[in-house]
Amino acid sequence: MIFQQFFEPDSATYTYLLGCEQHRLAVLIDPVESEVAHYEQALRQYGLTLRYTLDTHVHADHVTAADTLRQRLGCQSVVSLHAGAPCADVLATDGMHLQVGSLDIEVRETPGHTNGCVSYKLEDRIFTGDALLIGGCGRTDFQQGNAGQLYDSVHTQIFSLPDDLLVYPAHDYHGLTVSTVGEERRNNPRLGGHISRDDFIQRMANLKLAYPKQIDVALPANQACGKQPLKQSS
Repeated sequence: MIFQQFFEPDSATYTYLLGCEQHRLAVLIDPVESEVAHYEQALRQYGLTLRYTLDTHVHADHVTAADTLRQRLGCQSVVSLHAGAPCADVLATDGMHLQVGSLDIEVRETPGHTNGCVSYKLEDRIFTGDALLIGGCGRTDFQQGNAGQLYDSVHTQIFSLPDDLLVYPAHDYHGLTVSTVGEERRNNPRLGGHISRDDFIQRMANLKLAYPKQIDVALPANQACGKQPLKQSS
């Protein structure tokens, strides 16, 4: 398998390129609009055709590149059925499998950060979006977020997996790139160890986080798969 991790610093977003060496097909997980040139360069370098863009959820901190890549490269966009983005070509549900050459990508619904979050599992790794971060998790105070639901999602859909499964999140703010299910189950300060569901709900309620600075642009654009309204000339 071909694998490359990209980082967009303004929103601290990780994007992942996964490619099938045999059939030369690829997917991009959580692509960012401003980084399209980097993705196209990597696809050319590896000799890959982009089959899908996979968004883990409707993001509030950056605009997805799904629509731009669909128009430029002819790929299909994938997002959760519950994400409120009917523009997507494929509306993913729990247990769905996406076949990309020899790559078999499993969809696992992991709502709670938003009600339309999914994680994508492939072989020895899982791409958790904002549901599970390295030593943290996504906020639950907007976009139909629900702390109890997030706790249940992570414990049933991610922490139930083998200890050595690699965890690749959608963001990191400290330079970390990968963790494991076992590490997060044992030591994640929000969700791991002996933290109860009630404790987690209370901790999330007490966070008092700032309003995402890009949400007013990113949210409506991402509900349209990244298509932004044309600016009117004065």
